[in-house]
Amino acid sequence: MLSVPRPSKRFWMTAIVYTEVTIVIKYFFQFGFFPFNQNIELDKSKPFHPPNIIGVEKREGYVHYDLVQLLALFFHRSILKCHGLWDEDNPRGGGKETPKQHHHEREKRTSSRPVEKQAAEGSSSLLESVRNRIPRHFHSMSTSTPLRRKSSSSASHLSQRTVRSAHSKGDSVSSRPGLRRGHSLRRGDSLRRGDSVLSVQHRSKKEMILEKLREQLIKAKSFTVKKTLEIYIPIRQFFYNLIHPEYSAVTDVYVLMFLADTVDFIIIVFGFWAFGKHSAAADITSSLSEDQVPEAFLVMVLIQFGTMIIDRALYLRKTVMGKVIFQVILVFGIHFWMFFILPGVTERRFSQNTVAQLWYFVKCIYFGLSAYQIRCGYPTRVLGNFLTKSYNYLNLFLFQGFRLVPFLTELRAVMDWVWTDTTLSLSNWICVEDIYAHIFVLKCWRMSEKRYPQPRGQKKKKVVKYGMGGLIVMLLICIVWFPLLFMSLVKSVAGVVNKPLDVSVTITLGGFQPIFTMSAQQNQLKDISKADFADFMNSYNYIPSAMQFLEAYTSADVAVAELEGSSNSLWTISPPSRKNLMDVLSKEEYFPVTMSWTIQRNLSLGAKAEVATDKHITYLDMTTRQELIDLLNGTRNQAVVIEQVFPCFLRAPSDSNAKPIEQLYKDNSYKNILLALERTHNSSGEIQEWWIVDQPSAGQIQMRGAAVGKKREAGLQLYVFSDKVSPPSLGFLAGYGIMGLYASVVLVIGKFVREFFSGISHSIMFEELPVVDRILKLCTDIFLVRETGELELEEDLYAKLIFLYRSPETMIKWTRDQKTK
Repeated sequence: MLSVPRPSKRFWMTAIVYTEVTIVIKYFFQFGFFPFNQNIELDKSKPFHPPNIIGVEKREGYVHYDLVQLLALFFHRSILKCHGLWDEDNPRGGGKETPKQHHHEREKRTSSRPVEKQAAEGSSSLLESVRNRIPRHFHSMSTSTPLRRKSSSSASHLSQRTVRSAHSKGDSVSSRPGLRRGHSLRRGDSLRRGDSVLSVQHRSKKEMILEKLREQLIKAKSFTVKKTLEIYIPIRQFFYNLIHPEYSAVTDVYVLMFLADTVDFIIIVFGFWAFGKHSAAADITSSLSEDQVPEAFLVMVLIQFGTMIIDRALYLRKTVMGKVIFQVILVFGIHFWMFFILPGVTERRFSQNTVAQLWYFVKCIYFGLSAYQIRCGYPTRVLGNFLTKSYNYLNLFLFQGFRLVPFLTELRAVMDWVWTDTTLSLSNWICVEDIYAHIFVLKCWRMSEKRYPQPRGQKKKKVVKYGMGGLIVMLLICIVWFPLLFMSLVKSVAGVVNKPLDVSVTITLGGFQPIFTMSAQQNQLKDISKADFADFMNSYNYIPSAMQFLEAYTSADVAVAELEGSSNSLWTISPPSRKNLMDVLSKEEYFPVTMSWTIQRNLSLGAKAEVATDKHITYLDMTTRQELIDLLNGTRNQAVVIEQVFPCFLRAPSDSNAKPIEQLYKDNSYKNILLALERTHNSSGEIQEWWIVDQPSAGQIQMRGAAVGKKREAGLQLYVFSDKVSPPSLGFLAGYGIMGLYASVVLVIGKFVREFFSGISHSIMFEELPVVDRILKLCTDIFLVRETGELELEEDLYAKLIFLYRSPETMIKWTRDQKTK
């Protein structure tokens, strides 16, 4: 994708052959006699199974994608053949010689031919004359030994030097002094070579081996350098052609790359669990609500955001070299992470990770767009926001939404100032950006007024008034009454019944050890039918306050906790404490009996607190205290009646307070209970004691499902009315309550709405501009001269823009409609 101007035929042929060979190899390894194909299910969970890494694992549909790829390659090959590009020798236009270069080279070769011919003729005549004038014994000496054959090369070099000297001086090379000098040189060279022959004979065998070894090392070094250059030079030429193209069709796909990165960012936020080992069931909203930031989520978000920042910096600096380096690092890093690091972290294969596959697919689209941007080059001018290219409602609303994203506008403005050459300060830069954004919005409104003109003297249509005005009225009314409507509907319509999971009751005499402890769970927590609840409501027809309370509940909201009468723990009080308790009962004027209860709910359904508790204290009269003393002494066997101590109707709201329901107690009195102390002896003869609690009469709600005539066992019946809780999806709003919603939602929204209805008179001068084309052109001129490097002109145009906003008279002249003059 980075080939300039297009991939070569060799590339497409390599891709086609590679795909065909891959299909054949995969087909060959589908047979079951291979050892790694015999335990497929066992090796399926191994992310680094070698056949899976190589791609020869036996599986269904192993060749589908390869066939699609091969079909696409052949289809592309047919397209290239149709356009005559398949048999092209060199697809790069810069590799062929242009006609002008070819003509220049031909003229150069033609002009150099006479000189070369003259030099060759001169050198041949020189050699002939020198050969004729050399004495005979020199010729015989040159052919007597094999070593003398090498002197011809020295003679040829001498002749070439003589030819060059003859051409430089312009004289004839056949003069006597020159011949004597040449003859003396040849004689000296022959004598030196004779001495070298004698020295060779005296050399040892070791020195000759070292000499040959040195020659072989030199040859190996030259061969290595040659092969290295053969590999390095094409790669270097490829990147040079990519960074310095001869012809480039400049394009701008940064917006598409930014959208691809944004999609990847969203995939990471909502699917981060796919990039961790033990986070498969994690939820980012619940993790953030608990003030816990998963490490995998944090690392991936920061890396993704950092790559977006780097990409923006490269785009503003227009550095293709930096983009190429960044692209190479990303390609190798992401592929190594996706196919090697991620499977090791998550312990599952890449083919089994759907979220990672989706993220990788979008990233491949980004790689394709980046390669296209590198091949075509960055645009020479980056002018304004991409949403400000057209003036319509779509661009207007998208641009306004872009500006509403927190810190996005500010971050973009600061990054543009950092990585753009300019003379403006940061405050001046932000001022120009704000003016340009404001003028763009005005331009969109003026264009809409031109498309949909309003005739003079004509009243507004009812469709506009009731459409837009009615919608605003309904919206304001909903905002005002939103908390009340929301809290009423969220529990009555979308509310979830949060029934109790455990109901516990404890009775304490004074400040001593509890005498009775019992809890009801699972089968002891029973529901009531609609008919039983209707009969219960009919018994309160004459009490309006009770009916008002009961109408807010249904039979599904009521649970009956049947507590057993015998305490679930022995009363292990020491003899001194027993004596102290009897003394307090006989002497104290006010002796309290405390009944406390605890109701446990499911917190995940939306309750504010998991446990709701409360208690009721009753003071005993003298008669009851004396009966308790007799019961402790063992002189009384009958149960003692404790009056108005047991609140059998409890309300369990979503908070931690479970209060008695005062409207349901007739005569404003609680129920009585019976206390009895049971004694027995164990196998060792020790006395064991426990308390038994019972209610004198049956419960208020008669259970029709109970067996007729069955004797009722001792115990207590506690009726729990559970308030409905908001669903977890709306819990973040319902948790504020009515007053909290009014303070945090209604008043804040009202403050923003008030800004649209007040302070308009102060902005008329800059809002009601009939024609903004000249101001818009001035802003684009500032962008243009900045991109072309005319920084002094940028200062002048900025000063002109500031003067325009400081001078109302000049502003009126610039924005006046030409037709109204």
